Amino acid sequence: MPKYLQLVRREARMHSGQVSELANLTRALNEARRRGGRSGVGERITDNTLVRVAVDLLLQDPQRLRGTTEDELRASVGLPPLGQDTQDQR
Repeated sequence: MPKYLQLVRREARMHSGQVSELANLTRALNEARRRGGRSGVGERITDNTLVRVAVDLLLQDPQRLRGTTEDELRASVGLPPLGQDTQDQR
């Protein structure tokens, strides 16, 4: 059974800058894999792959998350408030 069929589908809303930067990062990782002569090795990296990795990073240390707003949660993990991060403004 393909890996994607083994996973549970979830929907997430993202800021346009996040969508763009995520696509850029995915593309860069796949291009680096091809340049390294490893195009047939491993699995193709997708936006969803990176989202799953990011979720696992948050779940690895859930006590670190503190706050009642998105900006407070971002601050608790060392991220700037929305609108102050250059990636959010793209």
